[in-house]
Amino acid sequence: MSEQLQAIRGMNDVLPAEIGAWQHFETCTRDLLTSYGYEEIRVPIVERTELFKRAIGEHTDVVGKEMYTFTDRGGDSLTLRPEATAGIARALISNGMLRGARHKLWCIGPMFRHETPQAGRYRQFWQVDVEAVGCAGPDVDAELIALGTRLWQRLGISGLRLEINSLGTPESRREYRARLTEYLRRHESILDADSQRRLTANPLRILDSKNPQMQELIRGAPELTEHLDAESRQHFETLCATLRGIGVDFTINPRLVRGLDYYNRTVFEWITQSTGAQNAVCSGGRYDGLIAQLGGDATPAIGFAMGVERLVALLSAAGRLPAPAHPDLFVVVSGEQVAGRALELVEGLRSARPRLRIELNLGGGNFKAQFRRADKSGAPLALIVGEDELARGVVAMKPLREQSGQSECPVGELAPAVDAALALLARPGSAPAG
Repeated sequence: MSEQLQAIRGMNDVLPAEIGAWQHFETCTRDLLTSYGYEEIRVPIVERTELFKRAIGEHTDVVGKEMYTFTDRGGDSLTLRPEATAGIARALISNGMLRGARHKLWCIGPMFRHETPQAGRYRQFWQVDVEAVGCAGPDVDAELIALGTRLWQRLGISGLRLEINSLGTPESRREYRARLTEYLRRHESILDADSQRRLTANPLRILDSKNPQMQELIRGAPELTEHLDAESRQHFETLCATLRGIGVDFTINPRLVRGLDYYNRTVFEWITQSTGAQNAVCSGGRYDGLIAQLGGDATPAIGFAMGVERLVALLSAAGRLPAPAHPDLFVVVSGEQVAGRALELVEGLRSARPRLRIELNLGGGNFKAQFRRADKSGAPLALIVGEDELARGVVAMKPLREQSGQSECPVGELAPAVDAALALLARPGSAPAG
């Protein structure tokens, strides 16, 4: 017997019982982004490996250890996207959409990183990516953060903490990096293995270490905010004042550096501690040099990405999931000879009442089995199409959620009769439909 096939580790199915929560999250997110003037963009899942090396940085963990990279039949090195910002930047360049234009864009889809699977972290994971391209001032930073804050309110998710920081310009960060490296080398003997590896390639990432044994050393490190250039400091102070003015709570975290090389100035994360450990559910920042770095016109930009799986889990934990959707009508078919006629009636009813959710019994079955399916469906009303009824030019209707009798209506008056029956069942005092 052949071995049963399983999903690849870290790549999970989203089953019908779970999809309602995902759709609820996506609908709330899409509606809010539209209200802020953001337009959807869809970019390929597979890009040239060089794009991510140039955008994210060859010395980052993402590029160095986590990407799914392969050589295609044409000999090109391709990579499953580990994030969406680089692909969106590439799309703006290759489609000639820059030249001083401003864009507010978003996309949703799967990303891929070969990490150790754990709660809320998968090798295929879904993200919503939001980008504002073409604006250099702190006003767009503030609006983007306000958008995220409003989304948590709309979803009913509480307990998220916003942390912000400024990385300054690449020049000021280089000066800080030299000071930080000097400090870390004085304590190199107590660095853990990851930090020793990062010391040469990406020392700022050491500040993001979650190793408890490293925290005292990190607390004693020089702070990036003390080495900001004057323009970046003014940008950050204006952002903080604007966020206070619109009532957005935040904490300045001078150790927040983000893991991708393209960030500059504003960086931010929303953190949840609901699982007992700090987990970022939404992270982002400004990347003013990325588009020029990829060959486009110099264009300022800022964006964030949020993990769908983690946010759906928070929705579930908060009890904010929508009730399961049930059909309005379940159609029971009595007799194989009338199956075709039943389908004609149902399709006619769908045309007359496009908003009705109708489930037609398919695959046969006796009355008892069909009514079990009808009851399981959650529909409030059953429509019974039988040979005897059709011979008399009628169909039968039976409420499924209350103890009332069966009735009949002429086939030609089916749509208004269903309307009336459903309206009666929905009146206060009637038994619930689900």
